[in-house]
Amino acid sequence: MKSETQIKGSNPLRSRNRNRQAVLGHIQAAGTMGRAEIARALGLSTQAVSNIIADLLGEGLILEKGTRIAGRGLPAVQYGVDPKGGYAFGVEIRPDAIFTALLDLSGTTVDTARTELTDNSPDIVVGRVLSLRERMLEAAGVVDDRLLGTGIVMPGPFGKTGLSGRSSDLQGWEDTNARALFETTLGGAIELSNDANAAALSERLTGVAQGIGSYAFVYFGKGLGLGIISEGRLVSGAFGNAGEVGHVPVLGPGGPVPLESMLSRVSIQSLIGGSDPLDLETLDRLFRERDSRLLDWLSRAAEALGQAVLLLENILDPQTIILGGAMPGSIIDHLVETCPLSTSSVSNRHDNPFPRLQRGTCGRMTATLGAASLVLHRAFTPQQDT
Repeated sequence: MKSETQIKGSNPLRSRNRNRQAVLGHIQAAGTMGRAEIARALGLSTQAVSNIIADLLGEGLILEKGTRIAGRGLPAVQYGVDPKGGYAFGVEIRPDAIFTALLDLSGTTVDTARTELTDNSPDIVVGRVLSLRERMLEAAGVVDDRLLGTGIVMPGPFGKTGLSGRSSDLQGWEDTNARALFETTLGGAIELSNDANAAALSERLTGVAQGIGSYAFVYFGKGLGLGIISEGRLVSGAFGNAGEVGHVPVLGPGGPVPLESMLSRVSIQSLIGGSDPLDLETLDRLFRERDSRLLDWLSRAAEALGQAVLLLENILDPQTIILGGAMPGSIIDHLVETCPLSTSSVSNRHDNPFPRLQRGTCGRMTATLGAASLVLHRAFTPQQDT
């Protein structure tokens, strides 16, 4: 995960865990680094870095990767992340299915799976997740002490809010403390987030957002969500509900309407009709056939997206806005190409090397991979609370 944002460390003992995350994150971002180079980048003493390096070597998280000559003196030993030193398990919970992914410490996908879900009540779901995790770890030959944690993502909002009960929610979880339930059942480190936040981190770890410090990720699930990354950090909000962009009003043909009603798979279904859900293969086929109903939706959706982009740019000042998730790449590409980008935006500038709007590269599994990326993100990124 490359990052142009350099996070400074500090020497006090109380910041040791933070420094450890910073050291591991810099090694992962650079591929290989030496002690002196890490110390300079983080503003730490060489001795402090040496102590952290010794701990990381002892835990099997990093390994020596040769030497490099830099100026006078002996060649400097280079250190890199050991992909087999740790693993992250990711879970995406949807109303009708559970998607799981196992990533190694380098962010490489070891395995993925989809499991149908006929009962999505909390007790049933957590039991199923525990079983799936045990099965996937055993199949990959991963021992329990190499599991860094489990990332769980599901549609928001979390808790009872003024947005609860919408068609894109995961029903029946409003009164459940999801974090406590998963911590009690699964044990170990648990990262909980909405699907859009996880998808944004997935793009940062292995997708198009590598090397981009501040961006917004518009996520197509059943509804529409938003993940916000600012200076390399995920913006979650006070209750984990930042980014509920699908409920932001935009101007439709008949007046103000929620963005989600014009720019989501739910809105396509409403326009095209039919009782069978439109899967991604069907949507891609309709696009290739130039279906008039879908083309009508695309025209309206691009206009709504343009309004949303203007709002996000002027509020967040991102380097880029990325579209991705459970929507065919052909449709996303069309939206990117036809979206009217306003000139009255702080993002209308010539010194930004990134496009204002682009498609992500992690595909339909981006939120599932992002769930595991939440675990890796915490391992590599110093947290404010540590």
